[in-house]
Amino acid sequence: MTETYADSKTPFYWKAGIVGSLIGGVVFGMLMAVMGMLPLIAGLIGSESSTVGFITHMAISFIFGITFTIFAGVTKWNGIVSGVVYGFILWFLFPFILMPIMMGSIEMAFQFNSGNLLSLIGHLMYGLTTGIVYKIMTR
Repeated sequence: MTETYADSKTPFYWKAGIVGSLIGGVVFGMLMAVMGMLPLIAGLIGSESSTVGFITHMAISFIFGITFTIFAGVTKWNGIVSGVVYGFILWFLFPFILMPIMMGSIEMAFQFNSGNLLSLIGHLMYGLTTGIVYKIMTR
C-alpha cells in the first residue's frame, strides 16, 4: 500500500481514501438518482442534467476522498468510524448549510426536514461505504 506521512507516525493511504470515496460516491449517487436529486447537483454548475449531476457528484467524491484520507490519518480511528463521522460532517457542512446558501435559498440553511433526513442517510451510507473500503484496503 502506497502511503505518505505527515510526521513519523501518521500514515496517509491516498489510494484507499480515494477509491473508498469513489465507491461511496457511486452508492450515494445511486440513491440520489432514485430520489431525483442529481439535477440539483448539476445546478451547482448551471445544468439540469442528471448525467452532469452524477459526473459533478463523482468529481466531488474524488476531492472528498483526498480530504477523507487526511481525516482518517489524523484521527487514527477505525476506518469505519472515520467514514461515518466524516459522512456526518459532510452532511452538516454542505447540504445542511452551504448548498442552500450557494443555491440562493438562505432560508433553507439549518432547516431539518424530510429531504435533509434523506440526505443525512445518504451521507452516512457514503461514509460507511468509504470507511469499509478504506479499512479493507489498509489492512
